[in-house]
Amino acid sequence: MVPFNESVFKKMANALRLLSIDAVEQAASGHLGFPMGMADVATGLFTHSLKFSASDPQWFNRDRFILSAGHGSMLLYALLYLNGYKGVGLNDLKSFRQLGSMTPGHPEYGHTPGVEATTGPLGQGFANGVGLALAEEMMRAEFGGELVNHKTFVMAGDGCLMEGVTQEALSFAGHYGLSKLTVLFDDNHISIDGNTGLSTSEDTLARFRAANWDVFCTDGYDMESIKEALDKAEQSQKPSLIACRTIIGWGAPTKQGSEKIHGSPLGREEIARTREALDWPHDPFEVPEDLVALWRKNGQRGDEGKKAWEHTVNTLSPGKKAAFLNRLRAPLGGSEWKKELTLFKQEILKNSQSSMATRVSSGRVLDVLVKEIPALVGGSADLTESTNVKPAYMTSIRPGDFHGRFIHYGVREHALGAIMNGLTLHGGFIPYGSTFLVFSDYMRPAIRLSALMGVRVIYVLTHDSIALGKDGPTHQPVEHLASLRVIPNTYVYRPADSIETAECWECALETVDAPSIIALSRQAVPLCRNFGAENMSRWGAYIMREEINPLGLVIAATGSEVSLALEVRRILEEGGRGVRVISAPCLELYKNQTEAYKQTLFPKGIPLFSIEAGVREGLSAYLPPVREHFGVSGFGASGPGADVMAYFGLTADAIVGKIRGLLDDGPTQ
Repeated sequence: MVPFNESVFKKMANALRLLSIDAVEQAASGHLGFPMGMADVATGLFTHSLKFSASDPQWFNRDRFILSAGHGSMLLYALLYLNGYKGVGLNDLKSFRQLGSMTPGHPEYGHTPGVEATTGPLGQGFANGVGLALAEEMMRAEFGGELVNHKTFVMAGDGCLMEGVTQEALSFAGHYGLSKLTVLFDDNHISIDGNTGLSTSEDTLARFRAANWDVFCTDGYDMESIKEALDKAEQSQKPSLIACRTIIGWGAPTKQGSEKIHGSPLGREEIARTREALDWPHDPFEVPEDLVALWRKNGQRGDEGKKAWEHTVNTLSPGKKAAFLNRLRAPLGGSEWKKELTLFKQEILKNSQSSMATRVSSGRVLDVLVKEIPALVGGSADLTESTNVKPAYMTSIRPGDFHGRFIHYGVREHALGAIMNGLTLHGGFIPYGSTFLVFSDYMRPAIRLSALMGVRVIYVLTHDSIALGKDGPTHQPVEHLASLRVIPNTYVYRPADSIETAECWECALETVDAPSIIALSRQAVPLCRNFGAENMSRWGAYIMREEINPLGLVIAATGSEVSLALEVRRILEEGGRGVRVISAPCLELYKNQTEAYKQTLFPKGIPLFSIEAGVREGLSAYLPPVREHFGVSGFGASGPGADVMAYFGLTADAIVGKIRGLLDDGPTQ
């Protein structure tokens, strides 16, 4: 810690306040309530507890700091600037919230040095922090405390703690005893509408205690009280909540304590009053050199620890050093897993008569992959067996024992997604997690942030259509594929059989800058591919079967409906009409192909039909104009899967009859 007294501490905190005030005023928008209220707590954290090196924001063994209350971003940007992070200068603060600046309205991972996660949607950062703390425990269990030993700090407000994802994540963290996680709660009793008493009367601290957290309280403006609470949290054997009693907008004489200061500039008159009240007679964006020097010295506080850690790494045995650094730099590892996957495909082709649900195929693929890729960690939202995501030899983590590689998330789909984001952000892991496709609605905000951050997270979503049958329309996804496909920078895979399932897993693993969703069937499907050397799924769509007779129409299908399309083709070919079947396991990959390639699949002037057991927008929106889509226009129905498919006209005979009618061939015989 850089030594200083209470007076200097206050001046360092006020530097954060005034930089935030000036940036928000210049931008004519932004959120001042949080930075002004929590500046002292942030100063205490960064000068007393947080282990970091401003010269190397990516140092692996640094402590992680997540601003879950992302609207208070100017607090973080001011901290980064004053501590000397390269890439965050004074001019960047002056361009707060401007197009292309390094200081966007909410923190963005990969854009601003020192930002550990994209935050803003309340509660997401809290759950990301749980994932980061979990990753630290698991990496330490695997590689030892000499290499992995760091903490995770999350700063959150009342809004974060109201969100449902926070309840899911805090319950998870308490159960697993993530003792290196500390949450600093901006306990100001204010939300946007006014006092929190308008909408809640719960005892927040009791809620955390009930979930097996230690809870400490501090005066958010008393240096010694803040340091004492941080020290207690560090000694705790549980995750810790520090309730920091604060006043929103502290320091603004006529506006502090009111919800009105949450998300708007102070205005010139109130800024003048604030400068006077805080004894800050400096021009906008001006910080006295002695305070800047103190902050910059603080930014170097972790340099010696970083050097010592690097020395430890360099003195490891060659094998252990290589294993550790390779996990950090290239967690997917070498090519051995791809060789094993090729052998798996060859074995499937030898047994081509067997039918298998793609969720089962995926489980067999994971049997191969988990053995070969140590960074691959799995989990499920209480649907482990139904989704086939845990190989028999895979060990689960347990409270106090993090040596396993499988995570039981409980019925917490939203937290599952957000925690997986944290696992990826930490480094050293490639997480996958499962639930039913219909329940992706619960985790959609986390999926969106996976895409926005551009991180490799794999969502395994089974029971992917109305063909799941008797559970009925509450569990039958019809709009979900379409809904997920419209999320930018997201790859949605829906394999047709065991071969495509293996290929989709290969594609997902090799996609490092986007999340992947693998949608899998509950029901058995026949093997459609009789060739398997090249990964054809990489193309997004490809010719599954060429026409025999002169080409008369093309049918595009995905997933379990590819086998249905092949049966339609057989009947029509027997009647003399040439039919080409296109399998489209990933429309996002197909969209990226050249126009020349696309025309080899869909020649101009040839009628195109599509089959997918969901709404039309899920498939046909990516294809050339479709003559007819065979799918579902409303919700599903309860009954045996085959009966439900027939009820919606998704049988070979029904589709053949419709196609013949549309092409003036007459009725089905």
